[in-house]
Amino acid sequence: MFPLRLRGLRFQPNGRTVLDGVDLELGDEGITLLLGPNGAGKSVLLRTLCGLVEPSGGAIDWGGGARPDFGVTMVFQHPMVLRASVLENVAVALKPRGVARRERARRAAAVLARVGLGGREGDSARHLSGGEKQRLALARAWITAPKLLLLDEPTASLDPSATAEVERIVREIRTDGTRILMATHNLGQATRLGDDVVFMSAGRVREHAPVQRFFARPASEEARLFIQGELPWRLTF
Repeated sequence: MFPLRLRGLRFQPNGRTVLDGVDLELGDEGITLLLGPNGAGKSVLLRTLCGLVEPSGGAIDWGGGARPDFGVTMVFQHPMVLRASVLENVAVALKPRGVARRERARRAAAVLARVGLGGREGDSARHLSGGEKQRLALARAWITAPKLLLLDEPTASLDPSATAEVERIVREIRTDGTRILMATHNLGQATRLGDDVVFMSAGRVREHAPVQRFFARPASEEARLFIQGELPWRLTF
């Protein structure tokens, strides 16, 4: 599905422009951080790539073909948790792929151990803390071995300790060969995790650069002001 190319991607619900001709190309390796003020279109872009939003125009080229049936997974800021055990919340991700029940349970237990939830398999997922639920969501994504993982501010509601644990898991998923595109407002997180940065504003990609160059020498005044915390957030509804 790589290189993933977006050309003139638009989303204009009820005449309101949310994505305004997004152009972007992503290779098959690394962690790309989506940065930008509120209302820039970051979350909508992720939902478009995940297939949850139908674009109004433009094109998405998945390595020369159509969007694959499997291989693209998204984790949200507030993850969905089923009324079931921790193990079942993870194993369910393999059910559409026809994996046998016993094998689903085995793989789920293995990935839960990797996210620090080993020994919690039989607990109710509803009783997990916020950070544990986010780790559960990452485990559910990881078990499918996605080629592209989309993360929408997965640590926005977490304390520093829980954030550090999520960042560790994200790095391990990347090491396993998954391409990651992650939206965040945490600039420190971007410098810790990112290989490159996509800076968005008003529904467009304004800059795409390696993380160190972006923070040291932003190409636009808008990006410079954003880094300094001076850029007004765009609240458009």
